[in-house]
Amino acid sequence: MTPTPLAQPSLQGGVHLADWGVIRAAGDDARAFLNGQLTQDVLHLGDGSARLAGYCSAKGRLLASFVVWQRSPAELLLACSADLLPATLKRLSMFVLRAKCKLSDASAELPLHGLAGAAALDALGADAPAAAWGRVSRGAADLVRLPDAAGVPRWLWAGAGSPALPPLAADAWRWLEVQSGIVRIVAATAEQFVPQMVNLEVVGGVNFQKGCYPGQEVVARSQYRGTLKRRAFIFDSEAAAVPGQEIFAGSDASQPAGMVTAAAPMPDGSGRHSVLAETKLSALDGSLHLGSADGPRLVPTALPYALEFEP
Repeated sequence: MTPTPLAQPSLQGGVHLADWGVIRAAGDDARAFLNGQLTQDVLHLGDGSARLAGYCSAKGRLLASFVVWQRSPAELLLACSADLLPATLKRLSMFVLRAKCKLSDASAELPLHGLAGAAALDALGADAPAAAWGRVSRGAADLVRLPDAAGVPRWLWAGAGSPALPPLAADAWRWLEVQSGIVRIVAATAEQFVPQMVNLEVVGGVNFQKGCYPGQEVVARSQYRGTLKRRAFIFDSEAAAVPGQEIFAGSDASQPAGMVTAAAPMPDGSGRHSVLAETKLSALDGSLHLGSADGPRLVPTALPYALEFEP
């Protein structure tokens, strides 16, 4: 695999994340309700931390993915892709039944901003979370430390009053998302993947000791029977890509070998693009291409975390 491009000086500042939204779960039963719906344990979610989580169909396919944290013992927030928030909110609400839990769209009240780089570190100060998934309150806002990407520190700011920082291009933030290796489910990729197919359990988004949730049997079977044959990887591409776009093995034009989950132009001005895509492990032995078997080639690059697999 070729090395990941070095982080650019332009990868610092702040950007409004217009493609993200926030669901609020409030009430005495909010924590227990979400614990029965998500792949993550939220019963023991502490005040100073956030966690990744997935929301699956009964077939174990990811309908959405979240960054989850609590504002109080009876109020939790779930940051997700804005384009699937309405459908996700509607579906979750169907299962509340008699639980004391009110679900609502809090995106307008809690706009999300991405903060990155040395400029953000200086502006946030010493009390900003230093470790990944740390969370602190900043007045009426919340600050969550995301895992570094390409050596660049990142935070998620939820609420008004985000620090005054140099503007960060939306494409630069998306490139950092790709380089993090953490798949964010969007409308174009909903119901396409079992969590392990996009490495969700590797990056801490699945708890295998918690209670039941939709699709748990499928997710557990994929984990313990050793039948998983697909994973997510980062690629370099000469061409632009979009979530939901199919990728193909050069030796097989008859069926796709995987799907793009996220993509962004590289910040070095080279005109190349970084692509985060799920693919068959068996296809890694040959060439992979965007859109068709003779489309632009995808060149594997390094993930920021260890991933054990056998092609």
